[in-house]
Amino acid sequence: MMENLNSETTSNYDRRRFLNRIWAFFGVVAAVEFGWLGLSFMNSRKERNQPVKTESIIAAGPIERFAPGTVTAVPSGQFYLACLTDGSLLALSRTCTHLGCSVPWDEEKNKFICPCHGSTFNLTGEVLTAPAPRPLDIYPVRIENGIIKVDTSALQKRDRFEPSQATRI
Repeated sequence: MMENLNSETTSNYDRRRFLNRIWAFFGVVAAVEFGWLGLSFMNSRKERNQPVKTESIIAAGPIERFAPGTVTAVPSGQFYLACLTDGSLLALSRTCTHLGCSVPWDEEKNKFICPCHGSTFNLTGEVLTAPAPRPLDIYPVRIENGIIKVDTSALQKRDRFEPSQATRI
């Protein structure tokens, strides 16, 4: 009778140990899968926020087309061309510096407003309200024969707006 009780206890112990190992295995598999899904999500977000590979020099148009104090979207280059009140030009990235959302220009409010987390930026791309940590990135602008050209291959990060960043006409 005692032998029967010992073999029953041993078989219960073996069964419990086996089931614990199965649960541990499935737990590890689930953790690996969640990690893989998280990394996949983050990588796809990085790829989605990359500029579309197009021509690197974009002709935005003739100087006369841009009035002081206005912002014009340039869809082919994925940027905004801001003509400042003194007539100088800035090519601002459409990507919010917080989490990479596309930032539209609100003409009524005269500022860029991020729809994701509410960051706002002024005409020069400077942060008016957080959580964006720094101003919108810019692209180099040059003027050739009265045509405004922007080099979208040379994105420039910045900490603040300085007048030297704007291209004078």
